[in-house]
Amino acid sequence: MTDMAKALLEGGPRDLPERIVPLPPPGEDIKIELRNGYEHFRRAGREADTPGGRLPVYEWWERTEMPG
Repeated sequence: MTDMAKALLEGGPRDLPERIVPLPPPGEDIKIELRNGYEHFRRAGREADTPGGRLPVYEWWERTEMPG
């Protein structure tokens, strides 16, 4: 991963490909495509220490299915 700002994902499916992802623009949620749907994560209002430094935490809150 590059030096861009990052976020830590908590909760959701155990088989997410990454738990540390690029930080979205302020006020936006994170949406991860997985198994014909999307996993949605919202800012938790806290931070966590990771091997890559202190990162904002986004918690899983829902899954939506892709149309079709």
